[in-house]
Amino acid sequence: MQEISTRKRIWGWYFFDWASQPYHTLLVTFVFGPFFAAVAADFFMGQGLADEAAKAQAQTIWSLCLTVTGLIIGFGGPLLGALADISGRRTRWVLGFSIMYVIGAGGLWFMDPEGSNLWWMLGSFGFGFIGAEFALIFINSQLPSLCGKDDVGKISGSGFAFGYLGGVISLFILLLLFVEQSNGKTLIGLDPAFGLDAAAREGTRAVGPITAIWFAVFMIPYFLWVRDGKSTGQRGGFGDAIRLVVQSITNLRNRLSLASYLGSSMLYRDALNGLYGFGGVYARLVLGWEITSIGIFGIVAAISSAVFCWFGGHLDRRLGPKPVIIVSIVVLTLVCITVVGMSREQLFGVPLAEGSTLPDTIFFGCGVLIGGFGGILQAASRSLMVRHTNPERPTESFGLYGLSGRATAFLAPALIGVATTVTGSARLGISPVVFLFVLGLILLIWVRAEGDQE
Repeated sequence: MQEISTRKRIWGWYFFDWASQPYHTLLVTFVFGPFFAAVAADFFMGQGLADEAAKAQAQTIWSLCLTVTGLIIGFGGPLLGALADISGRRTRWVLGFSIMYVIGAGGLWFMDPEGSNLWWMLGSFGFGFIGAEFALIFINSQLPSLCGKDDVGKISGSGFAFGYLGGVISLFILLLLFVEQSNGKTLIGLDPAFGLDAAAREGTRAVGPITAIWFAVFMIPYFLWVRDGKSTGQRGGFGDAIRLVVQSITNLRNRLSLASYLGSSMLYRDALNGLYGFGGVYARLVLGWEITSIGIFGIVAAISSAVFCWFGGHLDRRLGPKPVIIVSIVVLTLVCITVVGMSREQLFGVPLAEGSTLPDTIFFGCGVLIGGFGGILQAASRSLMVRHTNPERPTESFGLYGLSGRATAFLAPALIGVATTVTGSARLGISPVVFLFVLGLILLIWVRAEGDQE
């Protein structure tokens, strides 16, 4: 068999980010999430709830979906990672979770615009999202084998930049050719492509199968160019995996830097996922934007993510990941405070003139910063984890990283759900994200910038 070059392996690895990013860009944040929120809010108003209460209820059930999927991903990731490390085989796991991704995304086509199948659609979304996140754990664990430690930050940042570029292009395609506005036309005044029925919102619902097809096509370079290392020849069961995970968690008491980093990243990645999961919902429920406007917002955010990630990767290589992470958290915290303090009628308590476009302008600016510094934060976090990863057990290590990011992934959605229910406001419901960022920043004090590989 012909040997695959390092350059091809790296590009094959990049293509996972390109292929998978639309699940986050199109489904979680900018198209399906806001569409689901709008349908759910209308459904609950039809059930007799007042306008604000219906919006709050829509945000609450969306948070419940993200909470449940977060728990499954958090506790399942380390076990699956340990199983893969025992055998040395990871690609077959990526294939299995890729199938989950495609099935879950494709199922969103059946979303009823009248809201009769809300829970079924949450189930389909969650199934695909679990597949996407489990696959990511195995993809991340392959990063240490692609390059030396000095190049990890650059490659991680470039991978995220390439992924966000894919997100931008897929979002452009959806907005220009498929997603209908209130007048039944797409952003450029066309009927939805392929004769899709605008009245039945088929153009918007097509986001599910288009995301699935995009992933299936662009994962081909990954499966052609990325190969597992030599098989260990071992076979292990879940009992063996549980023992490995328990041992790794127990060993954290002797690794202050890693334990602090996992705790810190657990909190600030929860906060970032909260921003991603509810940013589009906020725009729809609080500012009243149409899906196409949210999509344009998403394009701006994704472009900034691609540019910032590439630049952040080079800063990571020059300065190391820790200072890059600190600056990103500070900026995102300030953005959250701004979002919570703003509505259509006021800005930090100061009344705005009726019809003022200032909230729209500010939120677009926030979108640039969320996309840009959110992308940098993810890339630099992956880089710092490599510096704490045992080369003998990379998937288990990234399983713990996945656990830290997902064991409490229910936390941000749950806190947002509780805050939304208590305040009765979709805007104030976002406020817990600020505290999660601050707590994550504090824990970074005990993290060694050069890492800890035992």
